[in-house]
Amino acid sequence: MTEKKKRQKVVAEITVAHLTEFASEIGCDLTQDEAIAFLNEEGRAYEMWKHMMRAGEEYMKSVLQRQTRNQLPGTRPASHPRFTIM
Repeated sequence: MTEKKKRQKVVAEITVAHLTEFASEIGCDLTQDEAIAFLNEEGRAYEMWKHMMRAGEEYMKSVLQRQTRNQLPGTRPASHPRFTIM
């Protein structure tokens, strides 16, 4: 695991090695060249980037909302979301 640092930017990437590993997990063998071609076909790399950005945004929003709810007086902890005052 990498050392924890203060960050101003987070970069997430799926490498060709990740892609070939994912393919192998579902029973589909890809060579490095096939994985590169797959990423570059039909805008897949860009679509994946957009998907990862949306997922990251949604994750950060949910963390911020939980944190805000936990800090407001009169609200219950995030472990009881159905009772949270919004």
